[in-house]
Amino acid sequence: MSDATFTRPDLTSFCRLDGLGLEVTGQRLEPERAILACRPVDADDWCHECGGQGRARGTVVRRLSQVPLGWRPTILHVRRRRYRCIECGRVWRQDLTAAAEPRAKLSRAALRWVLEGLVVQHLSMSRIAEGLDVAWNTANDAILAEGRRVLLSDPARFDGVEVIGVDER
Repeated sequence: MSDATFTRPDLTSFCRLDGLGLEVTGQRLEPERAILACRPVDADDWCHECGGQGRARGTVVRRLSQVPLGWRPTILHVRRRRYRCIECGRVWRQDLTAAAEPRAKLSRAALRWVLEGLVVQHLSMSRIAEGLDVAWNTANDAILAEGRRVLLSDPARFDGVEVIGVDER
């Protein structure tokens, strides 16, 4: 390519974290996994209860499994701020719903990777769990929940279907 242009390396976009509302602040490569230190891009310092200004009161690290880099599991250490409202005293943490469901162990990008691996690439559940560095049950529960959300709860999934039959040979 004679007119190729390059930009400064950006680990956030390379790992597709910009779509999750996260940015990479550091990395640690271990023989068995890659760990990316991240933080949410958007501040969440206004009280959801009274609308008052929140004051930062420390941070909490949340760990999420992310799409593997190659076949090396990638773990996100998301450092999210805790806030306390100056007006009403309510305490909350930065919102991470763009990155993952509450209490989930897999990022939204990892859920898409899991479904694609299972349906398109026919990977086994053991291989998927190994690629994400999570337990088999964790991967299986995440796939079942996402499958229910994406497929079964879609009211239009049978639109255009006239007959459902069973072939008994």
